[in-house]
Amino acid sequence: MRKKSIFTWTVVLFSAFILSLSGCAPRVVDHQQVAKNEEIVIKFSHVTAADSPKGLAASRFADLVRQRTGGYVEVQVFPNSTLYKDGEELDALKRGAVQMLAPATSKLSGLFPDWQLLDLPYAFPDLRHVHQLMSGPVGKKLLAELQTKKMLGLAVWDNGFKEFTDNKRPLIQPKDFRGLRFRVMPSQVLVDQFAAVGAEAYPMPFNDVGKALGTGLVDGEENTISNIYTQQFDRSQKYLTLSDHGYLGYVVLTNADFWQSLPAWVRKVLQDTLAEVTVWERAEAQKVNERQLRALEKQGKVKIRHLTPGEKEALQKAFNPAWEHLEAEIGRNLVQSVRPGIP
Repeated sequence: MRKKSIFTWTVVLFSAFILSLSGCAPRVVDHQQVAKNEEIVIKFSHVTAADSPKGLAASRFADLVRQRTGGYVEVQVFPNSTLYKDGEELDALKRGAVQMLAPATSKLSGLFPDWQLLDLPYAFPDLRHVHQLMSGPVGKKLLAELQTKKMLGLAVWDNGFKEFTDNKRPLIQPKDFRGLRFRVMPSQVLVDQFAAVGAEAYPMPFNDVGKALGTGLVDGEENTISNIYTQQFDRSQKYLTLSDHGYLGYVVLTNADFWQSLPAWVRKVLQDTLAEVTVWERAEAQKVNERQLRALEKQGKVKIRHLTPGEKEALQKAFNPAWEHLEAEIGRNLVQSVRPGIP
């Protein structure tokens, strides 16, 4: 009996030691806190920092759902690619390994080319125009396409407008981009955008961008202020151009089969909470970007340049080939649906 007890404790201690080593791994392992028959667990994976607009909204959503269901529904949030990386998320959702994601709209373009509409440079003078598009017929069409792949779009969250960063020279005129290499999200529109000004686009996952900038694999990138700040891209980038040239937003997705498996009252709580959090997230994203721009200005590591209206117009004209190429791919009528938004 004594030998059996010693053996048991040896196994327990050895197991604890092995588990302690797992803290060195780059990914977390998600463990459900209670049995499935005691609660519904929703794993929500995303690739940005916990204090980014998306990260803050995901956490707020999780907290409110827990409160409103009395703990019956637990949303477990995994930020910063700790559970799945950029290129892995959609497959994980399809397999049911996660139940919710919030990928950038650009990440959907490989499966749904129409979603490249939101990548078009200088398509939207402000975020209100984006919201109007997504709440109208075009937005309904885009969201309906997701269901053909058993995905359900539950909400659209803002990050804001993208800016240019690089480590070679200030990006003010179209000629300044010539010969430079930029990281982009996987969207042909973004590739065409940079090609139009003589630059090379290099698609890569978000979690690899910091290393690529630091090693010089790419010269620059395009992103919102909150992503530039929270990922500390200013450590390797010398110049930041406030161009506001492209929209960056996220689609909150779920697996359609999983969604239909939920009790009706749970779906209603999730929908109502998401609608409330979306309003909050859009306002918060703007505040976060403004606050973190001031922080970047104060730190002084990167030289910041505001483009004038004339300089923006020159870039807009230079990027026109991206519009023409998308018209050839998805049709003139659909592309023209966002043309009126151009200032």
